[in-house]
Amino acid sequence: MPKLIVEVDEELYQMLQEAARVNQLTLQDECLRRLEGGVRRSRYMDALLAELRAGDAQRRAKG
Repeated sequence: MPKLIVEVDEELYQMLQEAARVNQLTLQDECLRRLEGGVRRSRYMDALLAELRAGDAQRRAKG
């Protein structure tokens, strides 16, 4: 599995931790669930996903 490092602010990090706890998941699994569309994504997550996809497309174009 490719490794992804994402910087998030403290408030979002705490929200993700709490959601992981409530859903009885690891933090990584909670993030994956959200990225896969398991919940309604926030505009922040949509923007982050678009940025990641654009970066990936640029890397592929460079070769």
